[in-house]
Amino acid sequence: MASIFTKIINGEIPSYKIAENEQFYAMLDIAPNSKGHTLCIPKKEVDKLFDLDEETYAALFVFSKKVAEAIEKVVPCERVGLAVVGLEVPHVHVHLIPLNQMGDMSFSNKVPMSPSEMADLASQIAKNF
Repeated sequence: MASIFTKIINGEIPSYKIAENEQFYAMLDIAPNSKGHTLCIPKKEVDKLFDLDEETYAALFVFSKKVAEAIEKVVPCERVGLAVVGLEVPHVHVHLIPLNQMGDMSFSNKVPMSPSEMADLASQIAKNF
């Protein structure tokens, strides 16, 4: 059965898309730790990060770096943190989280954002990708 991320990539479920290429897709996290929290995912459905082939693994981090650079142009932050947890969805995903304090990396903290705020932010970041 396809993961929720595969359904998003296939257009079956809406998302706040930031960037996409042949291999990867980036979207805002719908339950963000901080404003601009973004997920970068390979289009190929693989459960665990270290099960990716080396070429895809390296390319995912190159793609994620470009997305992080776009986030930093739009979201005021000290830096963009990176986390790979992978317990919630069985599909590799890199969390890019704008950080101003260590607590911003805590997945127990969530920042409420309206759909219009999410759409506007996604559009701003996408313009800088």
